[in-house]
Amino acid sequence: MLEKKFDASKLWNQIVHFYIDKKGLSKEHANEIAERVIKKETLRRTCQNLSCGHLNIKHIRNSEHCLVETCSCTKFIKPKFSN
Repeated sequence: MLEKKFDASKLWNQIVHFYIDKKGLSKEHANEIAERVIKKETLRRTCQNLSCGHLNIKHIRNSEHCLVETCSCTKFIKPKFSN
């Protein structure tokens, strides 16, 4: 299944409003949390191939060949997160 285009500003607003309205955190703290989440989500959606670096939406079926004409990437490489 294809993912929708990543809208960082929409996600940022949803996170900030959730933490302010539902959790009662300060605007500054909510923005810090949103920044961390957006960075992680952007990294997750970016090809880790050193010659590529394009978002997954620029790859066929979000995993195979890159759609950017000048890019030679043939496989979307996912980041490895350590917990």
